Amino acid sequence: MAKAKRLPSGSWRCQVFSHYEKQVDKSGKPVIDVKTGKQKLKRCYESFTSDLPGNRGKRDAEAQAATFKNEKDRKKRPENLTVKEAFERYVKLKENVLSETTLRGYETIIRNHITDIEDKPLRTLALEDVQRWVNVLSLRLAPKTVGNAHGLFVSVANVFLPGRVFKTTLPQPKEPEQYTPSDDDVVKLLKYIEGTELEKAVLLAAFGSLRRAEVCGLKKEHIVGNSIVIKETKVRGRKGMLIKSPKTPDSCRTIVYPESVIRKFDEVEGPLVKMHPEDISKKFGKILDRAGIPRFRFHDLRHYTASIMHAIGIPDQYILKRGGWKSDRILKKIYRNTIDDMDKKFTGQINTHFDEMQHDMQHENSEPQ
Repeated sequence: MAKAKRLPSGSWRCQVFSHYEKQVDKSGKPVIDVKTGKQKLKRCYESFTSDLPGNRGKRDAEAQAATFKNEKDRKKRPENLTVKEAFERYVKLKENVLSETTLRGYETIIRNHITDIEDKPLRTLALEDVQRWVNVLSLRLAPKTVGNAHGLFVSVANVFLPGRVFKTTLPQPKEPEQYTPSDDDVVKLLKYIEGTELEKAVLLAAFGSLRRAEVCGLKKEHIVGNSIVIKETKVRGRKGMLIKSPKTPDSCRTIVYPESVIRKFDEVEGPLVKMHPEDISKKFGKILDRAGIPRFRFHDLRHYTASIMHAIGIPDQYILKRGGWKSDRILKKIYRNTIDDMDKKFTGQINTHFDEMQHDMQHENSEPQ
């Protein structure tokens, strides 16, 4: 046990080892040990003082240090972690392998969605506790959000409670009621926002099938002739906005745009759209309401692009390439939404065909035998 020492002031101080810190010089560069070739480590201590007189002060300082050490040692043992401590340790373990946006999502779950179980010892957690937690979350959150929170819990349990299986019943996912904008909607929207930053964002998304983060990551240098090269995205990380690679390798692509779209950026320098991703989404919904256009998300402009291409007969492989999708699974599930105008057109063609078929049958039956 660490021993307390008397200070010149008469107080008692007891120091106990806390952790190591990597050493850096004044410029922030790592200090390398010549013998080992590795970065030097500095031992860091926690200090505990007491102003009580005589041996009472000595015992008090040593007791504070012992309490700190015992708690520190307890947290080292996974079976003694609380649920919140386990979640936080899991995120720490994954810091260098998961994206900033994923880690930010995890921290949001820890901050907002585990309050009902966060103080429970992980090793005593029963299925009943987990199911009750999920039930409470389901009262205020969408099924997808509940599933994300539970999915993180399962990942944490797999690391710190290996072998334990939680067969939790989750809320049934709801099929989102998606409205895919029509050509008329997009034309009306572009007229309403003409000359604004949002117009540039809509043009890039609707005519190139770009994601919001891809739109915000574009710079003037990414325009080559009539093409735009997608190789950076702008997203919000845990400590603010950051530039990162696109979502998947297939998302790195070159899109040839109509001449009229490219000309919109002739006078632009730096970022093509000077807006943060969240600002686009916030303003987009308000603009739709003011313009009298049915509500849809900015992301649904990708649905619009894919649906239009599918409707006019573009093969799937070209739709996948332009949108940066890895496979057609998502394309078939989400992006082949039927646009009202196209639906009416094709329904009319189908019914005309069947009417003509019925007419021919009746004509044949009316002919004398």
